[in-house]
Amino acid sequence: MAIGAPSPSLRGLSAVVALLAMGAVGCTELAESAKDGAKKAARQRSVQSLDIGDCYNPNSKGEKETYSVEAVPCDEAHQGQVVAEFTIEESTKYPGEAKVTAIADERCPAEAQKHVPDTWALPEGVSLSHYTPTAEGWVTGDRAVSCTYTAETGTFSGPLKTAKSFKPEQATYLKGSNALYEALWANQPEKETVEEDLAGYKAQAKAVAAALDAHVKGLGGIEGAEVGKLRTTLTKAAGDWKKAAKAADADAFYTAYDPAFTGIDPDASVAARKELGLATTVPADEAEVWAV
Repeated sequence: MAIGAPSPSLRGLSAVVALLAMGAVGCTELAESAKDGAKKAARQRSVQSLDIGDCYNPNSKGEKETYSVEAVPCDEAHQGQVVAEFTIEESTKYPGEAKVTAIADERCPAEAQKHVPDTWALPEGVSLSHYTPTAEGWVTGDRAVSCTYTAETGTFSGPLKTAKSFKPEQATYLKGSNALYEALWANQPEKETVEEDLAGYKAQAKAVAAALDAHVKGLGGIEGAEVGKLRTTLTKAAGDWKKAAKAADADAFYTAYDPAFTGIDPDASVAARKELGLATTVPADEAEVWAV
């Protein structure tokens, strides 16, 4: 019996093929990594050059100062989108980091609502943030604040729904609703109790009542059974806020305030929002306030 030459080991051949494949994958990964790096480099933009509507990814997290970001198409996954801009004109000298931050915290919510009026429609985990001038930038003339919606973790895709995309009746509703809650929080007294600042709480109640009157008037021009029910609810709430604004003492204020505050619970507007084709999930922070 003739003994033939031994056959090559299949295991050995498999190992060689695997090594060759790994080498090919490694080269491919390096090429892809280089391509991604080149793309990211080409997308680098200074923070100051970002415009309203631009989407971006920060180059790093946790840094106190940021000078550049990666600008990306909004249909790609991204961490932030610029929704408002304004300049600080209150001072010729750098006001300090705390003051600049306070100005941004105060103005960004109202400025952002001009571009993205329905905060209920924001992706989950997205919150308002901002880029502000540094002391060094101030010296060179930088006064711009960029207000952005940023994912607290992960990313989101697609541009945020802007004011231009809403129907007239939706825009009317959002304008009145936003003004109502802006009046509530912008006029919140620093003192925690009514007894400490009755005048301040009465002023807040007066501002809310005025905003409610305007909101109710706007709703009067919108058809729909649920919108009509909401209008009735808010009309009563306006009356309660007016009573609070005229309260002679703290006890009278509390008596009027309890139903007044309940009357503007965002949850009461869900049915009307659904009828109007708007987002219907109450933001967690707002739901928490009225759940207390």
